[in-house]
Amino acid sequence: MAATISAALAGASSSVVAASSVGRATDVLQRSEVKGAAFASSSRSFGAVRSVVLGEQSSASASAGLKTFNGLRAGSVFKKEYDSLTEAVHAEAAVEEEFTLTIYAGRSSKVLEGRKLRVAVVGGGPAGGCAAETLAQGGIETFMFERKLDNAKPCGGAIPLCMIGEFNLPLDIIDRKVTKMKMISPSNVAVDVGKTLNENEYIGMVRREVLDSYLRDRAQSYGANVINGLFLKMDIPKDDNSPYVLHYNDYSDGSKVGVAKTLEVDAVIGADGANSRVAKDIDAGEYDYAIAFQERIKIPADKMEYYENLAEMYVGDDVSPDFYGWVFPKCDHVAVGTGTVVNKPAIKKYQTATRNRAKDKIAGGEIIRIEAHPIPEHPRPRRVAARVALVGDAAGYVTKCSGEGIYFAAKSGRMCAEAIVQGSGNGTRMVNEADLRVYLEKWDKTYWPTYKVLDILQKVFYRSNPAREAFVEMCADDYVQKMTFDSYLYKTVVPGNPLDDIKLAFNTIGSLVRANALRREGQKSRV
Repeated sequence: MAATISAALAGASSSVVAASSVGRATDVLQRSEVKGAAFASSSRSFGAVRSVVLGEQSSASASAGLKTFNGLRAGSVFKKEYDSLTEAVHAEAAVEEEFTLTIYAGRSSKVLEGRKLRVAVVGGGPAGGCAAETLAQGGIETFMFERKLDNAKPCGGAIPLCMIGEFNLPLDIIDRKVTKMKMISPSNVAVDVGKTLNENEYIGMVRREVLDSYLRDRAQSYGANVINGLFLKMDIPKDDNSPYVLHYNDYSDGSKVGVAKTLEVDAVIGADGANSRVAKDIDAGEYDYAIAFQERIKIPADKMEYYENLAEMYVGDDVSPDFYGWVFPKCDHVAVGTGTVVNKPAIKKYQTATRNRAKDKIAGGEIIRIEAHPIPEHPRPRRVAARVALVGDAAGYVTKCSGEGIYFAAKSGRMCAEAIVQGSGNGTRMVNEADLRVYLEKWDKTYWPTYKVLDILQKVFYRSNPAREAFVEMCADDYVQKMTFDSYLYKTVVPGNPLDDIKLAFNTIGSLVRANALRREGQKSRV
């Protein structure tokens, strides 16, 4: 599901680890050696486990040609608003720096005579676009495949504020600045979230077709070859220096049938989503997945005013047995959706329930687009094999509990490409599996604890309606909102107040005790 606002709220529920499986969570955190972040004071006092950590930042040159989109603010990105935003977001990051990497090409790797390293990126979403851009900037001959250049994945479309600065995104692609949201419990108790944000802070809402197109265009401006083609399969080489042969249908001429073609490359990045064909070709292993279903609904102008800067999240057995429903604002419509892992055949029933929960606020709306797509639930067993690596949804990088995926997709694509640029000496040498594993080791060290903790939180808070009521109740706490939004928006951790952490822990335990009591009473009444 996309990187949604619930990534911030998921962190708010972190102290439940103390009540449900404190030993397991503490072991996970104490074993984690995450550079540049700590899971705050949780290990000292039951406090809130913050679920996001700071990765290394490297940004694209601002000289890439910018494409104008009709978002909330159409036109040039060079505005006073953009300048003030840039100053706030890039306080410690120089976005105008040239793309540079320290090169660690192995002495034993083969020197490429008369040509550069050739790398194929299969998939043109955030992971593929950022990978292709980084490769092209680093001197690699890059080929990016995307069949649907107008693709609109069913996705909440929320991105953290830091992503705008870290990936040098223009404001034109941001449809809405969400500064408020409502968490709505199974009993329709609504909690307002966002009270702690300052005037320059917000969660960006984007349309995937706009964001993805922008990232592909920028990669192309740096020299990446964008191929409107459908990847079919690849022939695996029998030695360390022979090429991978990619088979694909080329639709560049506008043909509906496509022209069968092949391409030889030295390495492959699979960024082709949950149903990745690249993953199948390297026997990456299966994983459980969710079905996301979303409707784009054009609502009357007076109704749209309500969602000007507001998003809604609904929890309850009616909207999903293991996730949540959402109403997220776009440029001139809202996206209404839900998802589930445990009962995929009932996804349309859950979608209807989500729409019914919001019916008064979207009354008179017209469905203008329906979207459905599988979403991975955990990383694949195998993400690197020889000179092939998986990133984004293809690798399984969608967080439990929150469903955040866009930022992690873009980050993994960039990390993987950086490892290839470094290992190949800017495309002058052949790469091998050890080079690609540099990316994997860096990723796991930085983000693996996040996925483990959020997995625990989902199991605790999404297991019953009373637990969901406790989750919503906890989200009303100002301290929870402050600490978790800081973590989500900036992908960093701000030290908490130990006394407030202890208070939060006891409040969380109290909420869960009440939730369990309600659940037991409900079970008795059904006997």
